[in-house]
Amino acid sequence: MITFPNAKINLGLSVIRKRTDGFHDLETVFYPVPLRDSLEIYSLSNKQEKFSLHQYGKVILGIPESNLAVKAYLLLKKEFDLPPIDIHLYKNIPSGAGLGGGSADAAFMIKLLNEKFQLNLSDYQLERYASVLGADCAFFIRNKPVFAKGIGNEFFPIQLSLKGYQIVVVKPDIFISTKEAFANVQPMQPKYSVKEIIHKPIQYWKDLLINDFECSVYPRYPIIKKIKEKLYECGAIYASMSGSGSSIFGLFGPNVSLPNLKFDRNIFYFQTILQ
Repeated sequence: MITFPNAKINLGLSVIRKRTDGFHDLETVFYPVPLRDSLEIYSLSNKQEKFSLHQYGKVILGIPESNLAVKAYLLLKKEFDLPPIDIHLYKNIPSGAGLGGGSADAAFMIKLLNEKFQLNLSDYQLERYASVLGADCAFFIRNKPVFAKGIGNEFFPIQLSLKGYQIVVVKPDIFISTKEAFANVQPMQPKYSVKEIIHKPIQYWKDLLINDFECSVYPRYPIIKKIKEKLYECGAIYASMSGSGSSIFGLFGPNVSLPNLKFDRNIFYFQTILQ
């Protein structure tokens, strides 16, 4: 069986306070975008193996057991005694980009296992398993726009559609770990809530919908700021870093002819129309 885990973008991100447990409370909106990996599984005939992992596309560092798709399989295997499987993962979503690629792989693996082995788990149960693997993993179970708070693990459905808008995602050859990003951010109470701003016309977002990580990331990685500026120069209605970076996305009007956005060949570039 095969599935296609998709990425997400963050529309605004306010880091409000550091908690006593060392994590941070935040507010953001998760919005799914059709930048996809490919994830396929088969049952293994060799019962001596727990699993096998074959990776293609963009390189993922680390041992197989650290891969979130594998972690999702091992998590459910403890509960349901699943048979050994052969995992084929083609990575198209870049890592360290703030696009949720690893989290999407984990959530889609859980959904795939549920379907293939007829586990009959509800969406609520699937979300509970996904939340064990990462704060934003559960978002990809229902895969619809949400206002997120807490550590990014409390979701509230919102009415928001960017259908017809063009999106450009650009990621330089820079990896920003979540740990690095949070170590340099300064928590503060925002003047306006992301939840309030998101319902304003998109033309107002530029001056109101802020990603707090940009202030700490830009001085260390000025190329990320330059990419955002270039997107605005080319006519973006709204541009922002996604999550803790290092990708920048720009939203363009439905009928705008995009200019030839030329970037270095080492920079990842994705463009599509949102559905």
